[in-house]
Amino acid sequence: MAADFWAGYLSGALGIVIGNPLDVAKVRLQAGNAGYTPPSHLNRWEKASSLVRGAAAPILGYGALNAILFVAYNRSLRVLDPSVVDPTNPGGTSFYKIWIAGAAGGLASWTVSAPTEFIKCRAQLDPRPQVSSWSVAKDIYRNRGWRGLYFGGGITSARDAIGYGFYFWSYELCKRMMTTENETSHQATLKVLLCGGIAGIVTWGSVFPLDMVKTRLQAQTMHDTRGVHGVSGPNAAEGQPLLRPRQPLNTLQIAQETYRAEGLKAFYRGLGVCSIRAFIVNAVQWAAYEWLMKRFTQPSAIGSTAPMGEGI
Repeated sequence: MAADFWAGYLSGALGIVIGNPLDVAKVRLQAGNAGYTPPSHLNRWEKASSLVRGAAAPILGYGALNAILFVAYNRSLRVLDPSVVDPTNPGGTSFYKIWIAGAAGGLASWTVSAPTEFIKCRAQLDPRPQVSSWSVAKDIYRNRGWRGLYFGGGITSARDAIGYGFYFWSYELCKRMMTTENETSHQATLKVLLCGGIAGIVTWGSVFPLDMVKTRLQAQTMHDTRGVHGVSGPNAAEGQPLLRPRQPLNTLQIAQETYRAEGLKAFYRGLGVCSIRAFIVNAVQWAAYEWLMKRFTQPSAIGSTAPMGEGI
């Protein structure tokens, strides 16, 4: 398997391990009034178990997603600009080509990101203390079938294409602006960390309203695991009175209802937490990716500042 696949997989999994606690906070802030009210035990953040809620699906899924993303980006960039030998250092490649290649990578990764995001969202919002990503996936399949795993897939694909376009664009822009002559290995490492963090913030800033609508769209399905009248069955949250769910809204209806009820600020609720998470996760992720690429393609060059071969 290509080096950029495994470098992408491992760095993606590492990023999720580091960033999941803050991702839980982001999702719950975004869910807001989307028909989801967290029970009291989920409001007590001192419980460590709630901070790793829903981590299994993204650790497994996001590793694969990140692998597909980087492989698709690298190949797409070479198609758009055949002069690119090393996507890690695309040289004078036009920024619009980098954006398009990133968007293509985002669309390619959608096959993994759509079900992973849905399972993660449901797991993080589920009131059952014993919930796991696997149990959530079984609930979705039982109630909606295989196609149900891709609920909200349309807005997820739009978010991924736009977001990852800006992800690679901003990372390359930042690297070019910070590149200096006679760069030391220490300076190169700091540059990767800083540019990776900035790229993460730019990415989420460009698509956060879409992500908020996606979260609320998927949060509507929480009643699938609870029943309809009152507390019923082993899947119902103990002590939680349940009402017959209303007809689910589509993406446009959720956006309109949110704006009417809460105004524009609702579309950016949780952006602060998300930005902190994005900087930390993507700084580490890019550093891990570039180090792994160097390890896989040029074992003897570890610690040097030479280009790292195939990959970003």
